[in-house]
Amino acid sequence: MFCQPVENGVKLFVRLSPKAKREGIEGVYAEPDGSERLKIAVNAPPVDGKANEALIKGLAKRLKIAKSAIVLTAGAADRSKTLFIAGDSDELMKKLEDLK
Repeated sequence: MFCQPVENGVKLFVRLSPKAKREGIEGVYAEPDGSERLKIAVNAPPVDGKANEALIKGLAKRLKIAKSAIVLTAGAADRSKTLFIAGDSDELMKKLEDLK
């Protein structure tokens, strides 16, 4: 599962594709260890955190939440990222399931 409910929010596991021709959600990516990540493409280059900013901005828009509710917790310089999204876990899980 690419998302996991935690206290006061949801932990989201993402596989980011920077410098993509088209932005958007590309489905679920299966890691070699069997775990899943939500694959997201952004136009921004992976320089100076621009791709991470684009990821957070795009997710906030799709989920209709504030950008400040999304925090990058792991993978700042990696394609595999972990995000914490603050809010109601059940509501966020439903919105995230609808994205894929």
